[in-house]
Amino acid sequence: MSETQNKIKEKINELRKLHSELDMEIAKIVKVIPIDQVMLQRIKKKKLKLKDEISKLSSHILPDIIA
Repeated sequence: MSETQNKIKEKINELRKLHSELDMEIAKIVKVIPIDQVMLQRIKKKKLKLKDEISKLSSHILPDIIA
């Protein structure tokens, strides 16, 4: 495996960790009444951006498979 692929995998792992941390943060916010909708939306947006970046990076290390 190339050094570039290793760097991408490290970045993916880092992003997955951040994604999980945002999941925990969302769970904490949802437990609080009243729910801070603005904060919840911001965190969900961050989480979605991380997921998109993870997918994008993953596509760089996975070979294209023609069905």
